[in-house]
Amino acid sequence: MTDLSAPIKPSAMAMGEHSPGLILRSLVIGLTAFLTVVDLFATQAILPSLTRHYGVTPAAMGFAVNASTFGMAVAGLVVGLLSPRINRRTGILLSLTLLAIPTSLLAVAPNIAVFTALRVVQGLCMASAFALTLAYLGEQCSAMDAGGAFAAYITGNVASNLVGRLISAAVADGLGLQWNFCFFATLNLAGAVLVWFTIKRVQPTPATMPAGSPFAAMVAHWRDPRLRAAFGIGFCILFAFIGTFTFVNFVLVRPPLSLGMMDLGLVYFVFLPSVVTTLLAGRVASRLGTRATIWAALAVAGLGLPLMLAPHLGEVLAGMILVGVGTFFAQAAATGFVGQTAADNRGVASGTYLACYFCGGLVGTAVLGRLFDTFGWHACVAGVGVALAAAALLTSSLKR
Repeated sequence: MTDLSAPIKPSAMAMGEHSPGLILRSLVIGLTAFLTVVDLFATQAILPSLTRHYGVTPAAMGFAVNASTFGMAVAGLVVGLLSPRINRRTGILLSLTLLAIPTSLLAVAPNIAVFTALRVVQGLCMASAFALTLAYLGEQCSAMDAGGAFAAYITGNVASNLVGRLISAAVADGLGLQWNFCFFATLNLAGAVLVWFTIKRVQPTPATMPAGSPFAAMVAHWRDPRLRAAFGIGFCILFAFIGTFTFVNFVLVRPPLSLGMMDLGLVYFVFLPSVVTTLLAGRVASRLGTRATIWAALAVAGLGLPLMLAPHLGEVLAGMILVGVGTFFAQAAATGFVGQTAADNRGVASGTYLACYFCGGLVGTAVLGRLFDTFGWHACVAGVGVALAAAALLTSSLKR
C-alpha cells in the first residue's frame, strides 16, 4: 500500500532528486485530488448545452453550475471546525462515496432549481474530502516535503480542470448530457477505492488537537494577519478563475470564434502547462519566498487578460493559458503557506482557507455573471483584473 505521507530523505529533496518513492507518492496524491474535484469544473465545458437544455440565461446557468462552490465553502468551514475529531481516512472515504449520489442524480434533474441544489450537495461532499486530505498531508508529511505534497495535490486539481472538461465535452457530445453525469459518478467511486488502498488509518496528530474549542481556534487564525491575508488571497484567486473560465465558454461559441462542443472541450488543453508548472510551486516558494512567488504568479495571470479580449482564437487561448498558470501557481503557494504558517489546528486553518476560497468562486459567479449579462465580456474581464489586483495587495502581508 502506498502511504501518501511517506517521508522523503532530506538529501534527495535538497539535491532535487526524483526518487521512485517521491514520484509514486506525488502521482497518488495528484490522482486523489483529481478524483476528488473532477466534478467541480468539468460541467463548465458543457455550459452552452446546459443553457439551451434548461432555457435560461448564461448568468443563471453559470450560477447553477458553480453553486457547488457554496456547498464547498460551507463544508470547508464545518469540516475545518470539526477536523480535530474526524478520522481522516473514514471522512474522506465517506465523502467520496456519497459524492456519487448527487452526481448521478444530475442526469435526471428536471429543472434548474433541482440542478442547483444537487450541485450544492456535490460541493459539500467534495470540500469535505478536499479539506480532510489537506489536513492529513499537513499533519503526516515532514516539514521538508510538505510543500511538494501540497503542490502535487493542487496539480491534481489543475489536471481535473483539463481532463474533466475534455471528458465532459466528449461524453456529452457522443452520448448526451445524462450519460455524462453517470460517468462522473463512476469516477467519484474510483476515488473512494483509491483512498481505501493509499491512506493509512490515522487519527489527527496530538499536535493539532486544540486546547479550546474549534471555533476559538478559527478566531485565533483570523487574528493572525498573515493567515487573514492568505484567506483573502484564496477568495480573490477563485473569484478571478471562475470569472475567466465560466464566461469565456460563451465567448468561444459565439461569433467570431464560433466553436462547437467538442472543439470547446479541446480548448481546455490550455490547462496542460498549468499541470506542469504547479508542481514547481512548492520548490519556488521555498527558494524565493511566498510573497515573491504569488506576486509573480498574479502578474502572469494579469498579462493574460488583455489577450482574451482579442477576436482571434490563438490570442484568446494564450490569455487563458496565462490566467490558468498564474492562478493555479498562486493557489498552490497560498495553500502551502497556510499549512505551514498555522502552528497548530491545521485542519481548522485549511478548512477556513477553503471556505474563503470557494466563497470567492460563488461571489465571482454572481458578480461577474451580472457584469457579463449586462455589459459584456470586456466588463467581466475588468472585474477579473480587479480581483487579481486585490490579491496582489493582500500578498504584501505574507511574511515568514
